[in-house]
Amino acid sequence: MACIRKRRGKYVVDYRDSTGRRRWITCETKRDADEVLSAKIRENRQLTRPAADADVTVAQCAARWIATIASSLKPRTVESYQQCLRLYIEPRFGTTKIRKLHRGLIKEFLAQHLSSGLAPNTVRIIHATLRAMLNEAVEDGILMANPAVRLGKKLRLVATSKQRQEQIKAMDREQLFAFLGATANSKNGTDRTYYPLFLLMARTGLRLGEAIALELGDLDFERSTIRVERAFSAGRIETPKTGEGRDVDMSRQLAATLRQMIAERRHDWFKEGKGQMPSLLFISEAGTMLDGANIRKVFARSLKTAKLPPHFTPHCLRHTFASLLLQQGASPAYVQRQLGHASIKLTVDTYGRWLPMGNRAEVDRLDDQNGSKAVADEDSESQDTTVSH
Repeated sequence: MACIRKRRGKYVVDYRDSTGRRRWITCETKRDADEVLSAKIRENRQLTRPAADADVTVAQCAARWIATIASSLKPRTVESYQQCLRLYIEPRFGTTKIRKLHRGLIKEFLAQHLSSGLAPNTVRIIHATLRAMLNEAVEDGILMANPAVRLGKKLRLVATSKQRQEQIKAMDREQLFAFLGATANSKNGTDRTYYPLFLLMARTGLRLGEAIALELGDLDFERSTIRVERAFSAGRIETPKTGEGRDVDMSRQLAATLRQMIAERRHDWFKEGKGQMPSLLFISEAGTMLDGANIRKVFARSLKTAKLPPHFTPHCLRHTFASLLLQQGASPAYVQRQLGHASIKLTVDTYGRWLPMGNRAEVDRLDDQNGSKAVADEDSESQDTTVSH
């Protein structure tokens, strides 16, 4: 039974939590104690019996959590969680009862990894894994609150939108033109065959895995669109990163290039008596899916020919697509849909520095002499003129 006891001039709230364990909270005043007691009574009324043993260890909770999420997340994501648990979390906390974890302990654990020289991004993933697992413990009623929340920002594990934007490498128009020209005009005949792939990525913003998983049936030349519903990742075909398909627009140049590529392939394929053509849009000389390592080698050679910085990667074509669209005034909502971002906030946070900043003339257009009143006056004069005629 919950109650308040006065002890040494202070007030102690004596209660049992949802797991049946006895707890004490010391307050300075009777009023504070009354508020704490009321809150704990409400919490206990709302909480149900824990879905798991209250004395479960971190290792046991982790195994239960992985089994729960395995069917709803991409295999690569699950593998990342399992790796973090195996290499970092379980060696330190595996035998610890999960209810013994507290904010200070987790903060110290993450800070130690940072000071040991582990990459901040790796520590961020460790924190994300631990936070996600503890969310499951909260849902199961083992914990009343997640002690790992908001530690990422406190330890500066989460980059700000400005920092993320500074890390993005995108080509400008001249660089992109030089790169595509170097590929299309390469003296290496094999390298030239990669031009349609690189043009598609630069004109649609598709990720490399999405591009090489495209099939001929995904192209709609009548509507000038491409259906993106597959991606090649970690050796397997799966759904795109967001888990959902999308339609992206084809530019006239891209449509013409792909039409020509398909026509030439069909001609050569049947001329050589190879039988039915593969369904993939981009294929190797053997008719199989393109290899990522070979793509990156061709990409690097084209960069060198075009005399561009070697830090660019195939994924930079996605950033180039988004940045060039925004610079020429495209709607962020349109860019979001093309890229397949889950929210427009992600698009703006990622590519905000390429958004046009506007100019003073935009504000001046709100004034009466240039705005709605002037338009209304013009309409009125036009109507008067029409009547007089």
